[in-house]
Amino acid sequence: MISVNDFRTGLTIEVDGGIWRVLDFQHVKPGKGAAFVRSKLRNLRTGAIQEKTFRGGEKVAKAQIDNRKMQYLYADGNNHVFMDTESYEQIELPEERIEYELKFLKENMEMNIVMYQGETIGVDLPNTVELEVTATEPGIKGDTSSGGSKPATLETGLVVNVPFFVNEGDKLVINTTDASYVSRA
Repeated sequence: MISVNDFRTGLTIEVDGGIWRVLDFQHVKPGKGAAFVRSKLRNLRTGAIQEKTFRGGEKVAKAQIDNRKMQYLYADGNNHVFMDTESYEQIELPEERIEYELKFLKENMEMNIVMYQGETIGVDLPNTVELEVTATEPGIKGDTSSGGSKPATLETGLVVNVPFFVNEGDKLVINTTDASYVSRA
């Protein structure tokens, strides 16, 4: 058991029969009444995000999550195949479970697979990934980085807004938490 006062970003807890990762939290001490913790949680099984308020000092169960380093191999119909980089064991994850993460996955990319008590829950993406631009309108001379943005389609099919100076074939660094452009690679 862990106190909600000890929350930190990335902590995994069990609440209401679900496994949740703490995305954000705020300790609130009102002038009148008891202190409480306002949190933003992501359900690791469904991907749903929920805001939940806990009383100060309330105890919740800490979930023991195992991360296994795996490599994304290929898509097989609606399933996606990953291979353990040490034991070469392969697992399949259904597309519905990793729908958001697929926007950032390339073949042969390494990442952590999240497991809870032997159950494969999902994919833990790195904070940023490098993806190549496959389609965008060409930049025009005189456009600057502060002058606005245009849509660009990346090699995984993800569409992000990028500065005007980005062209087809450029490799970009993309933030995986909000699918936003960070910089050129």
